[in-house]
Amino acid sequence: MRANKLREIWKAGGTVVNGWCGIPSGAAAEAMVQGGWDSLTVDLQHGLVHYDTALPILQAISTSDIVPLARVPWNEPGIIMKLLDSGAYGIICPMINDRAECERFVQACRYPPHGYRSFGPTRANWYAGSDYAKHANDTIVTFAMIETAPALDNLDAIMSTPGLDAIYVGPADLGLALGEGPVGDPTSEKTLATMRKICETAKKHGIVPGTHTSSPEGARRMFEMGFQFATVLADTALLVNAAKAAVAATKGTAGPAKGTGPY
Repeated sequence: MRANKLREIWKAGGTVVNGWCGIPSGAAAEAMVQGGWDSLTVDLQHGLVHYDTALPILQAISTSDIVPLARVPWNEPGIIMKLLDSGAYGIICPMINDRAECERFVQACRYPPHGYRSFGPTRANWYAGSDYAKHANDTIVTFAMIETAPALDNLDAIMSTPGLDAIYVGPADLGLALGEGPVGDPTSEKTLATMRKICETAKKHGIVPGTHTSSPEGARRMFEMGFQFATVLADTALLVNAAKAAVAATKGTAGPAKGTGPY
């Protein structure tokens, strides 16, 4: 089976730079591939992507050695299993609030006896190899999103869930949960202190801390804090920022305002 490079990077103590695909286009994903990311995540939650457009995005990512991931719209086993069968090498699941929800998510990603994933890997066999079924449980990466007030009350219970590999902070929803409003790159000490606690709790339980950011500078700050996985904006935000910068530079006007948001 094709190795999951994310596991190799983390085992060596390294950090992963992740890209984000929210434009429902295989061609746009193929353009994103040119960036040389460690991984690319297809966003089915807040992006414009549904399953029928997620598939060509995964195919475009497969033209490279970039690891394909997917964020599902909800903790629903049907879509989780379909995306794994389509070749996603990891699943990011939003709004995980407690241990029971995390167990339901993780087990949807694992074949028996470690879970209840139904067998039918289809494209995953073509992408990963004919021995996919034998190694999938040890190769696929599971990310539980930490972004709600209940999750903050249940950090240890969530992060000690058997089979959970990583957590992923959604800073916008986390900001809402903390009463500070949605943010891309947190600056308030309250939010930063919470993110430090999340990061430290993940490491205590031997899982990988990850997060979403709105800039390369924000991603580097999160790496310095101890996070080992960071998304830098999304294809939509990168396109908007580049377009604004190009027009401003051509007209000789002030550059675009920073921080157009993570999406």
